[in-house]
Amino acid sequence: MRAAVYEGNRTVRVQSIPVPPVGPGELLVRVESCGICHTDLKKIEYDLLPAPRVYGHETAGTVVAAGRGVTAFAPGDRVVVFHHVPCLACFYCRRKVYAQCETYKKVGVTAGFEPAGGGFAEYVRVMDWIVARGVEKIPDGVPFDRACFVEPLNTCLKAVVQLDPQPGDTVAVLGQGPIGLLFTMLLHRRGAATYATDTLPFRRELSVRCGAREAWDPRSADLRRRLGERTEGRGADQVIIAASAPGIVEQAVACSRPGARILLFAQTSDRERIELSGGSICKEERALIGCYSASIDLQSEAANLVFNGQLPIEALISHRVSLEEIGRGFQMALRPDGQSMKIIVRPQRCSQ
Repeated sequence: MRAAVYEGNRTVRVQSIPVPPVGPGELLVRVESCGICHTDLKKIEYDLLPAPRVYGHETAGTVVAAGRGVTAFAPGDRVVVFHHVPCLACFYCRRKVYAQCETYKKVGVTAGFEPAGGGFAEYVRVMDWIVARGVEKIPDGVPFDRACFVEPLNTCLKAVVQLDPQPGDTVAVLGQGPIGLLFTMLLHRRGAATYATDTLPFRRELSVRCGAREAWDPRSADLRRRLGERTEGRGADQVIIAASAPGIVEQAVACSRPGARILLFAQTSDRERIELSGGSICKEERALIGCYSASIDLQSEAANLVFNGQLPIEALISHRVSLEEIGRGFQMALRPDGQSMKIIVRPQRCSQ
């Protein structure tokens, strides 16, 4: 089969590799759509993990083989595959901090080599513990390109549930890439007064269509003043940081009110450093919290939100690329132009 193999030194090349064999309790899934996620791009850009690997974890496809003992799925089933699921029994799972579970940290989907998601290939092997708890069937009529948003939407839903905005709360979302726009959709659905920032005009326009009351360019807008004008001088009740840029956390503190909750979502690198005044957190009683990856408790809810068409998810898809064009897809995702948004890889087809 064809696969986009990470070879190290920031290099990904399409190669012919064996279709992975399937063991007891496992599935072989033909990948139809896989979204390009910035967590994979970071691993490639900074050579964070040893080669060779096949990345890609926002995977939707069709079951083509089921190993001995699999009863819940059969060839022909259309499915979404999560690449992480927790054990549900350890210290962290009992406290519902699933992303810190050691089983959760094990990747259970591979196209070959060290498991790394594998969605940038024609076929993936889904291991038994993922088959047991991390596969959702796609209803008839739901396109694969829409279905592959189930995993990223879950991560956003987890953060929104953790933040718990109430109807009428003022929430700022800093960054309106695909993840930031998913946040905007979910917050609008909850009845929050949502304001957004992004440096690209196209994304600001799309933000308003997705539910933001207003969207501003953070380079030219005085966010503290503008949010203050809309909140009787207080500032945002909550801020979600959906982008990674120098000074963005300080900006979140500045545009929020005392007692606000600020959620870091995009600050996933150990290399990132944040410097804040102690008084802005302690004396002004702000809460600075983090949220990472998906929640198994929200897996079905996230799938239903994607499948039932209540969120304008297709509006986020700007490009579809084949495996042979995946390098161009990576560049568009890393350095978005005026129109690029979510890039979908279609391993079975040519780009459109």
